[in-house]
Amino acid sequence: MERSRFDQDFVVERSPRTAREPAKKRKWREIEALKDKRRLQEELQQLDCTFELDAMAEELKL
Repeated sequence: MERSRFDQDFVVERSPRTAREPAKKRKWREIEALKDKRRLQEELQQLDCTFELDAMAEELKL
């Protein structure tokens, strides 16, 4: 009887913080990818290239 009461009184719950961390990491990766894409577009504009980034990406996927 004492043991079951002990189990009920001392239940360890998961921290909600640990559940959010993978989502934060995924969001951070998305932000970094957008920054890289923007940086590449700016570099191409500086070189006066008329290539579309999406067209280049499609060619690379082949």
